[in-house]
Amino acid sequence: MTAKGEPAKGATAKGGAANGGAARDGAAKGVGRRPPTVTTDTARPEGGGRAAPGDASAPARQWPLLSVLVLAGIGLVVVGTDPFPQAFRVGTILVGVALLLGAVMRRVLPSVGMLAVRSRFTDMITYGVMGGLIVLLALMVQPEPWLRIPFLEDVLHLTVT
Repeated sequence: MTAKGEPAKGATAKGGAANGGAARDGAAKGVGRRPPTVTTDTARPEGGGRAAPGDASAPARQWPLLSVLVLAGIGLVVVGTDPFPQAFRVGTILVGVALLLGAVMRRVLPSVGMLAVRSRFTDMITYGVMGGLIVLLALMVQPEPWLRIPFLEDVLHLTVT
């Protein structure tokens, strides 16, 4: 060992051969190396590759994600500007439909770029459930709901009163 705590030239940290001969002998006997204590990389989600060839521009490679974001953005603008009666409902439905579109694209397309966050199944369930709930709640919101579900109204009345 040197003064800095490093092994001297020609020696290994565990006293093996300088060129790793002992490590090679151990590998030949079926002794594997220990897994790293710190993960240095993660696997890309299935379908997480480019949605267009590599020579295409960045927006073209990420068109599935951009289409979901644009539709959700339009919904948020409609809600924020409130240009017509029931705009809050229409805008919120657009946000939910954007998530449902993401779930459909995740299922149908082999490669969706950055729209792939987790496994295909998990992405489809997450986007689908969240989009469906947002659309359902937008249809049921007061005043003058477009969809009435008596069972849910009864549950609400039982919990509030």
